Amino acid sequence: MAVVNIDSRGRLTIPRKMKVKSTKAIIIPAGSFFIIIPIPPEPVKYAKNWLKTSRTRRELKKMAEELARKDTVKRAKRRKQL
Repeated sequence: MAVVNIDSRGRLTIPRKMKVKSTKAIIIPAGSFFIIIPIPPEPVKYAKNWLKTSRTRRELKKMAEELARKDTVKRAKRRKQL
């Protein structure tokens, strides 16, 4: 875990010790905090062997974001952070 500063343009710097470079990430707002999940360089290729679905990527993304948001809020309420 690390504490980071967010500048006036909304940018944050991840400490080197976390070894996250040149990647994209999902940021999920969850009340008073955010969850950051790194995305693999080629997510479709990475999930191709184990994810069989007829849904579009957009549908899957929307479902995943909604489920993650609900789960995060549920956990925060359980910990009395919201």
